[in-house]
Parts: sequence; structure tokens; C-alpha cells
Amino acid sequence: MNKISTDLANYDLFDDGLPLASFAEIRKQEGLTWCTEPNGRGFWAVTRHKDIQTVSRDADTFSSAVGFTFMEDVDAEAMEIRRSIIETDPPQHMDLRKLMAPFFTPRKVKECEQMIREVVSKYLDDFVAAGEGDWLTMVSKPIPIEVLCRVIGLPAEDIGFIIELTDHLVTGITVGELPMHAYGNTTELSLLPFNSPAAHALYEYGMQIRRNRIANPRDDLANILANGEVNGAPLSDTDYKNNFQTLVFAGNETTRTAMAHLALQWSQNPAEFAKVAADPSLIPGAIDEVLRVASPVIYMRRTATKDTELAGTAIKKGDKIVTWFASGNHDESVFADPNTFKADRKPTNHEAFGGGGVHTCLGAFLARLELRVLLDEMIKRNFTIESAGDIEYIKSNFVNGIEHMPMRIKV
Repeated sequence: MNKISTDLANYDLFDDGLPLASFAEIRKQEGLTWCTEPNGRGFWAVTRHKDIQTVSRDADTFSSAVGFTFMEDVDAEAMEIRRSIIETDPPQHMDLRKLMAPFFTPRKVKECEQMIREVVSKYLDDFVAAGEGDWLTMVSKPIPIEVLCRVIGLPAEDIGFIIELTDHLVTGITVGELPMHAYGNTTELSLLPFNSPAAHALYEYGMQIRRNRIANPRDDLANILANGEVNGAPLSDTDYKNNFQTLVFAGNETTRTAMAHLALQWSQNPAEFAKVAADPSLIPGAIDEVLRVASPVIYMRRTATKDTELAGTAIKKGDKIVTWFASGNHDESVFADPNTFKADRKPTNHEAFGGGGVHTCLGAFLARLELRVLLDEMIKRNFTIESAGDIEYIKSNFVNGIEHMPMRIKV
């Protein structure tokens, strides 16, 4: 049962998944809702679909560069040391985006379909053979990271290590579960993404890849990051490390989360997925519905660059504005019966990849293709899937992640 509260900075509110009742209550209120933070300055909660789009599409007024996009206030030194493409505004954002975008166009992604199908089939067949197991460990974790490793150009033998690091990063969003000196780290945690020593390890790993590509250029995304130029100059080591880390984390964690929720929704809504099995043309729409319901990234934070107004609420320059994508995806003014999964829902204009604008997810085409292939291959194997135990969510108000999800299939 959802606890109803407007304290969206409280991680306990997200113990059992999204606090949909709380989001619904906040959406009913006039204007924006002010939320306090125990260790922060507070923020305006933007919970309605149309208001999220307004903020997302106005980078001039609502900046990603002025303050961090997570609910974390850091000093100017940490901000510059940790800044990645996510914490930039145009024109810098567009310059970085252009560097990586050629690997994420619809045409380029389409070229990966056979590779993705092979990867999906390998792990799915292992799960079918086992009949039961942790869907996260056996399917959701390995598929997106192996696909990403192939796209970036990372060695297959490093997959386990990368999963280990990104697991620590997502946990580090909310709790410092690693000692400061783990992985040989000597850097102050405030200077590391997610305040985690695992970020130091990923930085070091990324620099190994960069040195390799400088010495041995190849036609892959790692080479573009290592040797590519922005405004006539290569990325500094700091810029390279931050964007490498963001690429590995964001390209892995969000798709992993969506794949977990795909299986969860199937187990909870077998009749809806029977419709999809009977009519595979519904697969793209069903995937969008999974993304809407799951909302892998729960929020992003912006900072007002000037005095302005949104939804009748006066916002002052410097105020923090948090766009709650998970709430916008359940806005009853846009989606009828929003808490119900409907495989053939129309419209499908969810905000799982952001609310539009320049910060729309760079890897959206790749994520959609991975999910479509997974659902297609699940249907081809003609099985039903059901829960085999309690689901354990990651304690986070940033990612709607699942830690463990025992599932059972019947062929």
C-alpha cells in the first residue's frame, strides 16, 4: 500500500516502488508543491504532465548546468569535477551530444538488432532452461550491459566488473554502502558521482579504455570519446571520465530497470500480454506502456535562471525545480485509468525518456529496440511468467530499480 505524503525527498516513501497515491495527491493541489529537504535547500515539485514538458523544453529558464540534476547540493569545485553531458545546457550540451549521437540514430541502432537478438536469446534460453530464478541476475542485468559493451567497444570479459560497479553506483545514490577507500579510492566522496568509490573505479577503467583507443583506434563509440573533438579539441580527461561514466551507467541501469518491469507487468497482467502475443503489432505500444508504468528514471532536477512563473506559482531565480517523470506518467488528465497497464493504450506520450527538449534520452532508440526484442523473444518461447517470491526494490527516489525479483516460467 502506498504511503500518502508530500515528502518526496524521503527515500522511505519509495520502499515498495513508486508512491502513486502521493503523486496523485500532489497533482490535485493548485500550483506547485514546495518540498523541504533535511540536508538541502528544498525544491518545487513539478508533478503534472504538461508542467514537466514546459520545464523540460525550456533549458534557458530551467537549467541543468547551474545546479546538479540529482537532489544533491555540491560546491562549485565538485560541480565542475563531476559535470557530464547531463549537467550541461546548450551550446555545450549539443556539442557533446553531436559527438556521441551518430551511434544512437535509428539507422545505426537498427544495425544492432541481430546482435541484440543473439544476446537476448542467450540469456533468455538459460532462464527457460532453469525454469525459475532471479530475473534481475539472469536476464535484466546481463542483457543491457552486454549490448552496451558491444556498442561502446568494451571487452566481454569486463561485463561482470561493470555490473558490479553500476550496482554500487545506483545504491550509492541514497546510501554510502562502500567504505571510502574501496577500489583504492583516495578522492573525497563529494567529488565522485553518486558519492561512491565505485565511480573512482569506473573512472580508472574508462581511462584504461581511452589509453587503449589512443594507441589503437577502432570504429566504435569508445574511440569517439577517446579521440573525438569538441570545438576542435579532444575531451579533457575530466570530461572524458564523466561522460564515459554517464554513458555506462545510464545506458545500463535504465534499460535493466525497464526489463525487470516488463517481466513484472507480464506476471501481473497476463491477459494484456496475451493480446500482444496474439497480435505482435502491439509490441511497440506495449513497450511504451511498460516504460510509462515503470518510469525507470523517477525525476530530474533543474535550477531557475531567472524569476519566472509555472502553473500559477512564482519561482525565484536560483530555486530548484524537480520534474517527477513518474508522476507525469500517471497523470489522469492525460492517461485514463493511469495506474492500470493497457497494452494497447492510446496515447503513449509518456515521459520515461524525459519531457522533451534537448535533454531527451540519447539512447532512447537503443533502449526501445532492446525491450522490443526481449518481448518478441519471450512471446516466441510461448511461456507464462509468474512471481516466485517477494520483490525487493532499490531504496531510491531517483531510479525505480528492483534489486531482486524471483520469477517462475511455465512453457
